[in-house]
Amino acid sequence: MQVKQKTSLKVKVQRLGTALSSMVMPNIPALIAWGVLTAFFIPAGFFPNKGFAHLVGPMLAYLIPLMIAYTGGKNIYEHRGGIVGAIGAFGAIQIAQDTQGIPMILGAMIIGPLGAWLMKKFDEYVQPHIKAGFEMLVNNFSAGFVGFFLALFSYKLIGPLVSLLTQVMAKGVDFLIATHLIPLANVFIEPAKILFLNNAINQGILTPLGLEQAKTAGKSLLFLLEANPGPGLGILIAFMLFGKGSAKATAPGAILIQFIGGIHEIYFPYVMMKPALFFAVIAGGVSGTLTNNILGSGLVAPASPGSIISITGVAAPAGLTNVLSVWAGVLVAAAVSFLVAAVILKRDKSLVDDTQLVEAQAHMADAKAVAKGQAAPTISTTITGNIGDIKHIIFACDAGMGSSAMGASILRDKVKKAGLGIDVTNRAISNLTDGADTLVVTQEELADRAATKAPSSIRVAVANFLNSPKYDEIVNMLNEANHGTTVTPVAKPTEATKQEVDCDVDLNVIDEVVFARDDNHIGSATMGKAVLQAIFDKNDIHIPISDVQFEALGSYNAPNIMVVTTLDFADNVAKYAPRAQNVAVSSLITTTQYDKMVKRMQKK
Repeated sequence: MQVKQKTSLKVKVQRLGTALSSMVMPNIPALIAWGVLTAFFIPAGFFPNKGFAHLVGPMLAYLIPLMIAYTGGKNIYEHRGGIVGAIGAFGAIQIAQDTQGIPMILGAMIIGPLGAWLMKKFDEYVQPHIKAGFEMLVNNFSAGFVGFFLALFSYKLIGPLVSLLTQVMAKGVDFLIATHLIPLANVFIEPAKILFLNNAINQGILTPLGLEQAKTAGKSLLFLLEANPGPGLGILIAFMLFGKGSAKATAPGAILIQFIGGIHEIYFPYVMMKPALFFAVIAGGVSGTLTNNILGSGLVAPASPGSIISITGVAAPAGLTNVLSVWAGVLVAAAVSFLVAAVILKRDKSLVDDTQLVEAQAHMADAKAVAKGQAAPTISTTITGNIGDIKHIIFACDAGMGSSAMGASILRDKVKKAGLGIDVTNRAISNLTDGADTLVVTQEELADRAATKAPSSIRVAVANFLNSPKYDEIVNMLNEANHGTTVTPVAKPTEATKQEVDCDVDLNVIDEVVFARDDNHIGSATMGKAVLQAIFDKNDIHIPISDVQFEALGSYNAPNIMVVTTLDFADNVAKYAPRAQNVAVSSLITTTQYDKMVKRMQKK
């Protein structure tokens, strides 16, 4: 029973983090706009301007808390809940202004969902008893009165309590920064990221306190504590140089996704497959924060996603010196994380099994499912329903950004190429709209929540937004329903064509490697090239690698050329370059064929 209680506590913390994130993430653009205003126009800003500076205070005091309160309420009880939540939060917002307290960000996160929950419970009890013809009257007045009483309650009680709590935390943070002890926070934050507990810390504590600091100083170090991509970068570089098997082969591609794309989740499985690497990310996080603390660097607003591009964007308004200081913190974090990870990997003798990374990825999926309050994914991905009525396709993930945006982009290209007039968008799962003309695509661990939010929609659950065979099946079914044709056969492929087959290419007779692609798969081809190039460099193999479109393969139709593509496009390569050494893989990034062909070459 004890283990169950501990797990339950973890789930509660993770669900809290998810709820906080779903309130803050949709409003990131407002936070960035406010951060830029602050950095440029307050007296200590880059270009002080008394008139423009008047926008800073009201935006932080009223606009941002009201938007967060509305979003929190809307997540609980649609637009009606959002309205009541915003009305209720105004009481706490105003008492903070009357007492010259801090911005009521935390108060908005509490009162917004609370107001929506009260409104929802009231409606569940009262609406069944409303006489016909009085629905609008009762609904409008009930929402107004619930919001009215909640505003008074938050003015008298919730606002003062939240102000007191936030002031205590703010003084504690100021003390830690002044004494250079703030880096110790990363001892908890770095493991929390990998265990999906970071949202509760980042959105619930760091972002509100960071906004208060940025209000007066124009920037805040707190925005960097969790967003710094340095620790993850160091881990991936260590695997690229000292890892083994598929972990080593996939690390270069993962670096692009993590450091440039800002999707930190990509490096979590690498740490999970060797728990000692927790020490590496902790050391990197502490070192990076200490560097930023000493240099006085910070961001003007939260960085989302945590890529070097977005971090630079919200560091730049505070000046070039600040940007260089932020970069220094990232580089130090990466260097320290790399050094610790390199020692661990070089001393380790167990990382020889290619299945370890796959197992770690599966474990991470289970952990992420727990973080969202779901069981381990066991959802069927069969498409059911009248797909001919579909007019909208929505990719839904936890925050409505990152991987869902990338998945939507992949399917959007396929839909456009097929000539289907269907819009493909992405959003947070909490903002899903239900409709029989909507197809919702989610990750498997979110399938239950999608069913709750969009019960009438056709729903598809996939294991990976970035590489799913379900996309082609969706396009084919839509084509058949709307045009009576299909782009590719929809019959299930046999195991021989479905699975990757070991190739027998001899690299000793290969003069060039070419990755074949179409216009919609430039990114995956680029990452595949990076993975193979890293393997060649490590083994001192000097074979040039390039990528071309399928139509240009005629120039490479020779036995001394190796053409690499995915299983889905193997027929295209056979059509344009039948004499080349064709290698079809399940994934250009994670395949083990690269390592195997290198080993065969070295044995000869």
